[in-house]
Amino acid sequence: MLRRLYDWTMALADHPKALWWLALVAFVEASVFPIPPDVLMIPMILARPNRAWLIAGVALVASVLGGMLGYAIGALAFDSIGQPILASMGKAEAMDAFNTKFSDFGFWAVLTAGVTPFPFKVITIMSGWTGMPLATFVATSILARALRFYIVAGLLRAFGAPIREFIEKRLGLMFILLITLLGGGIWLVKFL
Repeated sequence: MLRRLYDWTMALADHPKALWWLALVAFVEASVFPIPPDVLMIPMILARPNRAWLIAGVALVASVLGGMLGYAIGALAFDSIGQPILASMGKAEAMDAFNTKFSDFGFWAVLTAGVTPFPFKVITIMSGWTGMPLATFVATSILARALRFYIVAGLLRAFGAPIREFIEKRLGLMFILLITLLGGGIWLVKFL
């Protein structure tokens, strides 16, 4: 089933209304859909590199708006909608432990999930469920998703098809390393 969804999503990249499809995929990925918008972004940018910034901008705006829907699901309908979504992803048993840790590291959780391959919808729903301040959630979502989508767009625009394999296989790891280094640097400044 996941392979069919992936193939369907890839076919949308060639559609005349691909930007609208990208917006839809980015919106629903942030709250319920299992396929990240990158699978549309990458072929769209490779086909039209001069539109890379527009494509990244559409993904950013739609993803943040979809994240706000995920936040609302967590805040207003966690038991009826949010919990079943998280359970379908195998995250049900970790929710209580996550709730405790999330209160301390909410900003970092949203930032990390927003730039890495970690499912963003998990964090958007959990942000609403744990009562993270909406302004903090939105600001962090904008920062994280802008980093992710504009870096991907910039790499593809600058290097074209040869960078595609790196983005698809290793960019998530590089973002995790970046977040770790950033967090470590802030910790060192704060405690030394």
